[in-house]
Amino acid sequence: MCWSATADLVAGVGIAGVGVACVARLRRVRDLPLAALPLLLGAHQLVEAVVWRSGGGAGPATAAWAVIALPLLAWWVPLGVLLAAPARHQRRLLAPAAVGLVTAAVLTCSLTTRPVSAEVRGHTMGYALDLPSAPLLVAGYLLATVGSLLLAADPLLRLLGVLTAAGAVVCALLWRLEFVSTWCAVAAVASVVLSAWVRRRPEGLEARPA
Repeated sequence: MCWSATADLVAGVGIAGVGVACVARLRRVRDLPLAALPLLLGAHQLVEAVVWRSGGGAGPATAAWAVIALPLLAWWVPLGVLLAAPARHQRRLLAPAAVGLVTAAVLTCSLTTRPVSAEVRGHTMGYALDLPSAPLLVAGYLLATVGSLLLAADPLLRLLGVLTAAGAVVCALLWRLEFVSTWCAVAAVASVVLSAWVRRRPEGLEARPA
């Protein structure tokens, strides 16, 4: 969704590189889902580069794009925030995690029974998904992903939630006008913030000297 196949390819490689660095700096196993999120975002951009090269359509690359964008992120993000949170803050994160799991289940069912297609629209890629109760699913998706970040104890994760929410609003407004996509920039910002978050994480108990 970043202007062209080349732009998606460059963005995907760069974002995935940040993800590799995040995982390499990892100190606690329970931080792995969030630390690896840039890798997932980078892979998403690379998959879309393939969609561009294919000229859209309803092929395997389009299906893979939809799986990552919808059910996978719907549970990956809130679960990652929950696992990384201190025990005293985990209770308030259970709700978005539960919403994420339910939303992911419905989206998975929809993607396995309904068609997904992509269409080149100027400098962006448009996706057509036949989702039941789409407004409700979108609300659940945003509550799970953005909501969990906004409820996080760590200020960098809350900042990521604010940036993601703002990015979603901007993208929605631009899509309505010209179908111009800014998700590359959102993914890049997310990767930078998560890289800073990984560097600030404390060592796990298993890594502390006796």
